[in-house]
Order: sequence, then structure tokens, then C-alpha cells
Amino acid sequence: MNYTLHQLQIFLKVCETGSITKSSEELFLTQPAVSIQLKKFQEQFELPLTELIGRRIYITEFGKELEKVAKRILAEAENINQTANAFKGLLVGSLSLSIVSTAKYIMPYFLNDFVKKYPAIKISIDVTNKSKVVDTIEKNEADFALVSILPDGLDIEFEELMQNKLYLVGEGGGDNEVSKVLLPKDLVDFPMIFREKGSATRKAMEQFLVSNQIVVKNLLELVSNEAVKQSICAGLGYSIMPLIGMKDELKLNKIKIIDVKGLPLVSSWNLIYNRNKSLSPAAKAFLGHIKTNKNEIINKYFSAIQELEK
Repeated sequence: MNYTLHQLQIFLKVCETGSITKSSEELFLTQPAVSIQLKKFQEQFELPLTELIGRRIYITEFGKELEKVAKRILAEAENINQTANAFKGLLVGSLSLSIVSTAKYIMPYFLNDFVKKYPAIKISIDVTNKSKVVDTIEKNEADFALVSILPDGLDIEFEELMQNKLYLVGEGGGDNEVSKVLLPKDLVDFPMIFREKGSATRKAMEQFLVSNQIVVKNLLELVSNEAVKQSICAGLGYSIMPLIGMKDELKLNKIKIIDVKGLPLVSSWNLIYNRNKSLSPAAKAFLGHIKTNKNEIINKYFSAIQELEK
């Protein structure tokens, strides 16, 4: 047999996602590249590893057994890398992060210098909605999570990073020239775009509307802030959103902040972790990096957002 570690990684990702498309996206490879490597891996075995039913790939019983072995092989390969790096005096290990979707506009900047300082640390980031992020901390599946609302009922420690402000936004320019400060009741006639259930952004938006006894027109429900942003740019409606991912659109006047009494809603981005978790050396190094450098990072990368809010 002549399989490679790369083929094992691709096979495991296909096992996890059940899809060539999703696997290629998460591995940052083209779909043909994933298909070719999976085919080459399959050619080394007489028994089938997968079967295609409809549009989904299913793993055979033989494939499931091979999946277990592949995980052990890759784990041992990682141990070899860590041992080699340890002998070179490098901090080694892995760091797993689970973040809400809006936090993808924030976390890379808090990781930038850390990655450069500790290149031997393997970092994985899972981007999902708040409810799933909280699950990863509760089930000890991630070292840290980044959320804008602290979860109830969990024994956690947290490090506050920066403010998170949510404004009512709509299409910029054109006929969307709302010059006066609106009252919450004025939003009744606004077609509103919501995030999906389980999203912290949606929860904050709903709480604001309910607290002001406002029933709005629920025009659309979308599964990402990026999708909501593009719908606003297209003039489909309005939403109460964090500005963190709209910097370019605000500067180009594709999106406009609309003044509403009671807005912005203000919360904080918090790095959370289980209080009872024994942090690895890599996790301790990351937490120390955040504590020491967070103000410098905010001033360096997020001052433009703060200017737009004025």
C-alpha cells in the first residue's frame, strides 16, 4: 500500500461531511483535487470505502473501520511533529476554537501575531451559531469559544475583548435617505431580515423588538451575516446587525446606519472557556497573548469601525 497522510486527511474529512463539496471548502482544496485523492486512496483497497446515494456520500462498514485507523495514524504523525518541534525548543500542541459566525471578522486579528510567534501550534477554528458554540464548551470539544452573549448555566471563565454594537442598517444612498432619528414604533413598516434561530444576533434583535412591543414584517431569514449583508446591499430590507463585518460597505455607502432611539445594542465579545478545564501549554500561551495584547490589537485593527460609529 502506498497511501499518503494527505489522502488520509481527505478521507477523514469526507467521512465527517459526507460531501466532496463541503470537504473541499473546509480543506481549501478544489473539488477535483479532493475527488482525485479520494479515488487514489480507494484504489488501494478491494472493498469499497464509500457509496453514493442520491447526492450524499455514505461510508461503508469497511470505510468506518478504516476511519478509526486513519485517525490513529494521523494522531501518531502529529505526535512525531510535536516531538521534533519540542526538541527544537518550540512550543507545540494544538489549539481549538469555536466561534459564532460574526466573530470570523474578529478572531483572525487576535490570532495574527500569536501564529507568527508559535508556528508549531496547530490551530483549528469551527465557525457556527451560538447554540452550537456553547455546546462545544459544555462538552469540552474546544479550548475556547468567542461569543457576544455569555451563556447561562455554564461554569466558565471569560476574557472580555471588545465591544460589540448592533445598529439598524439599510441600503445606502438612493431612496433610502432616512435623516431623522426614528422611534422603535416606526420600524413596524420596515421589511426586516433576520438571522436563523440560534443566532445571538437574532436573539438580540428579537429582544429589542419585543421589549418595544413591535411586530415587524419578517421578510427573510438567512443563515449568515454575510448573506444578510448582501441582501441589505441589494435593497431587500433592513436588519439590526453588528458593524464589524460591514466596514467596506459603510465606507462605500452601500449600507447606511439608521438612527433609532434605543440603538445601538451594546454587548461585548468574550473569549470563554470551561472553568474546570486543564488548559494545555498552547491554550495557556494563547490566553496570555490575549490578556497582554488585546488593547494593542483593538487599536491597530478596529479603530476604523470605532470611527464609523461616531
